[in-house]
Amino acid sequence: MLLAGDIGGTKTVLALFDVEAGASLITRHPIIERTFPSQQYQSLEIIIEEFLRDGDYAITAGSFGVAGPVVGDRAQVTNLPWVIKADEMGERFGFGVHLLNDLEALAAAVPHLEATDLITLSEGQPVERGAIGVIAPGTGLGEGFLVWNRCRERYESYPSEGGHCAFGPTTPLQLEMLNYWLPRMGHVSYERVCSGIGIPNIYTFLRETGRYPEPDWLRDQLADATDHTPIIARAAVAKESEICSATMELFMEILGDQAGNLALTVLATGGIYLGGGIPVRILPQLQKGPFMGFFQDKGRFSEMMSRIPVHVIYNPKAALYGTAYDALALTHA
Repeated sequence: MLLAGDIGGTKTVLALFDVEAGASLITRHPIIERTFPSQQYQSLEIIIEEFLRDGDYAITAGSFGVAGPVVGDRAQVTNLPWVIKADEMGERFGFGVHLLNDLEALAAAVPHLEATDLITLSEGQPVERGAIGVIAPGTGLGEGFLVWNRCRERYESYPSEGGHCAFGPTTPLQLEMLNYWLPRMGHVSYERVCSGIGIPNIYTFLRETGRYPEPDWLRDQLADATDHTPIIARAAVAKESEICSATMELFMEILGDQAGNLALTVLATGGIYLGGGIPVRILPQLQKGPFMGFFQDKGRFSEMMSRIPVHVIYNPKAALYGTAYDALALTHA
């Protein structure tokens, strides 16, 4: 058996997979899968013990995608007081354990995704064994990539903190937004304007500079909510508010530009994949809006950018499957 886990500050998902399923893991249901409220437990080890309590499973490897930084065999979960150490966990449970960043886990699933797991924004002309980029606007802005390992004859995933790179505006409006937030934030990263925490910052800029009126009903909803992003996104998709529509237009411009930056940085001729919770919620806007134009508008490299495939990862369990594939790779190491 393979033990796979998607570890986040809100929930932890654990699943057992049959190692004999091999590369077809993604087309099969896990033998067991459970979701745990992370904040109700003192450690990941306690959750694993509860998960395995009622069965006698021969687990050969475990892999856990962690929403937080992973350095060596040690991980710190963001928004939780958990420190996870792979070697200590392996000794406790009796099987090899590997920790990887959540975007690294999502990237690990990409080579195994099927057509039903994806929504294609641009088919492009993928290059066999070309590098692949993954960018995921959720609460924050995660990035990762895959490169082909010629010795092992497979893709290997790597994390990135590119979401924290300095935001580079490409239009006069974006430049004005940067000048608005720079004295207020000091460092304006892409995550600050291109994620779940960034969308309210775009909205605030448009409102405070007087570009659009804020309807009373919208002001009341935002005042009662701790997370403004779903409200803004829903109103934009439903075309109920001009300021919300403008907010999401600007968000898609910036996301398209940064996805293009990632494609250039890793030369992602194998494709760019959009993950995270936001893209699937705004699919019609991504398909018809400014995203692809800003993705491809890279000066002398615009023609090359038009050949790079772009997909949205539609399967919400892709990161969990990625950790299962990573655990499978451990058994073959």
